[in-house]
Amino acid sequence: MQGFLKSVMTISALSSLVIAPVLLSAGEASAMPKERGTNASYVGGGISAGLTNGGKNGDAATFGGNVAARAKLGNLPVSARGQINFSDETSAIIPNVTVDIPILRGTNLYLGGGYQFVEKNGKPTPSGNKDGIAAIAGIESEVARNFLIYSNATVGINAYQNSSASSVSINSGVGFRFK
Repeated sequence: MQGFLKSVMTISALSSLVIAPVLLSAGEASAMPKERGTNASYVGGGISAGLTNGGKNGDAATFGGNVAARAKLGNLPVSARGQINFSDETSAIIPNVTVDIPILRGTNLYLGGGYQFVEKNGKPTPSGNKDGIAAIAGIESEVARNFLIYSNATVGINAYQNSSASSVSINSGVGFRFK
């Protein structure tokens, strides 16, 4: 039952991530791109919330922050990204590569994977407490000249020490376009 509730929460959170930029981008702005998707490279920051725990002491779901960056790779629908999820005890550095799917003017869905490096294994971050493979699904949308909002769900595979549990974190923020 607990696994079912976690799945429902994750699906609900991801659904919210998809709908929010659609509602926020309903207005017309002259600085917005004319084509579907965005090719913006950006750096940003925001909040990060761990939704899961590994079932042991020191594995509690953790609230913290994130720093995120995207570098668009040429004309391909691919981006190199980096994300740092941090708590008051340590951080997880998550480089990843994503496939970008344009869905609306100035808005992309993205899916990808990478690896998370926890600086102090055993200390909690929103995305777990040990190194491991990370899968990412998110959305980004240009909301004003040079500004974007982004949100993603990051799943850390086997992301807790002494546990086979995976982690799920929701990460959202505001980005500043530099290219």
